Amino acid sequence: MDELKQKLIALGLSEEMVAKVIQTVGEFVQSKVPGVDRQAVEKLLAGDTSDLMSIGASLLGSKFKF
Repeated sequence: MDELKQKLIALGLSEEMVAKVIQTVGEFVQSKVPGVDRQAVEKLLAGDTSDLMSIGASLLGSKFKF
């Protein structure tokens, strides 16, 4: 998440604006995914990238039933 913040700051956004952008995008994404997958989005937005495979699987799992 820090990398994204730095990229947005490099575009000329203030830290306050960056926080609002990330919050707004996060809320938008969460409104578009089923309830179970919202936890995965919350983890990612909180900066938890320790297990991206399971987050991705969780997000894709509801779309593709194997």
